[in-house]
Amino acid sequence: MATLTLENVSKHYGSGGDGAAAVEDVGFEVTDGELLVLVGPSGCGKSTLLKLIAGLDDVTAGDILIDGDRVNELGPRERDIAMVFQSYALYPHLTVRKNIAYPLRVARVDRREVDRRVAETAELLQLTDLLDRRPAELSGGQRQRVAMGRAIVRRPRVFLMDEPLSNLDARLRVQMRAEIANLQRELGITTVYVTHDQVEAMTMGTRVAVLLDGRLQQITTPRELYDHPANRFVAGFIGSPPMNLLEATVAATGIEVDGQRLSVVGDVPPDLPSPGGGVVLGLRPEDLTLLPAEPGDGRQSLSATVVLVEELGAEELVHLRLGSDAKGAQPTLVVRTAGASKLSPDDPAHVGVDPQRFHFFDAETGRVLPHRTT
Repeated sequence: MATLTLENVSKHYGSGGDGAAAVEDVGFEVTDGELLVLVGPSGCGKSTLLKLIAGLDDVTAGDILIDGDRVNELGPRERDIAMVFQSYALYPHLTVRKNIAYPLRVARVDRREVDRRVAETAELLQLTDLLDRRPAELSGGQRQRVAMGRAIVRRPRVFLMDEPLSNLDARLRVQMRAEIANLQRELGITTVYVTHDQVEAMTMGTRVAVLLDGRLQQITTPRELYDHPANRFVAGFIGSPPMNLLEATVAATGIEVDGQRLSVVGDVPPDLPSPGGGVVLGLRPEDLTLLPAEPGDGRQSLSATVVLVEELGAEELVHLRLGSDAKGAQPTLVVRTAGASKLSPDDPAHVGVDPQRFHFFDAETGRVLPHRTT
């Protein structure tokens, strides 16, 4: 096991390394035994970062350290890192037993030790009854476990996973992500896991690092990431459905959204623009409520029109357009509600808001504008 540290790591492509930046000034530490998830949209640099850690590509600037030792010039094998890719990359002509044993054979490990470690790994991954089968005789989930077994059997210091579940169907993905998270905790191997699926990231990671355009946006625990996003991008990326982000205007006694006034509770963010200036208001779908009528008891609400109702069994996602006309308009607000709302497209609705759950972001930079509600 090991501690992995990245210090101001950058990767530029082009002549002399001065071309486009795939990764720019990224720094973080993965503690011994931790599972860190790198998440972000396609092209954000997460897979490139994994290749830099593995030694499959060279850094342009910065340092990569394992247990405090700089490994920039070391090859993949010398770094003692194992990697599982999106493709299972199993040898089709070899049995499960031989696929798992392959890296030990290459390393010329004693045969009795190979047999012992393969047996231990197979039992850990529930593959014992499949050791004599070939990959073509296995399901997708079983093949993925074999690929993981081939990496685990080496007992690496660091474990890297590059979207290992993307080839599986939705149900199997849910099952496998739970298995991987439990397995990682049991083994205690320092792990960096790459995915574009924010639900996968939030359910698996001890901490989550969000990337955009090669830059680290925020790195923290899943709960902190959800409750306190550092900027507008993180707020809109994390969450399913994501946070509602509404353009608002600062007023003398609060803010206005689509001409509707809302009060701000607690300390007004010190960086909030002067009255008349623009700001972005963030509202989580589960922090909103559907009201039968405009409240007259002092509660704050927004008038809207229903555009679409998604029936999800135990809950509904109600998509609305602020104002009284939704014809031909795109939804601007999503409300998550339990049970049946009995709403239909074009119905008027009143959305109750909780001022204590407001999130504010700078309209130009997107950075969060912190404020206290108590």
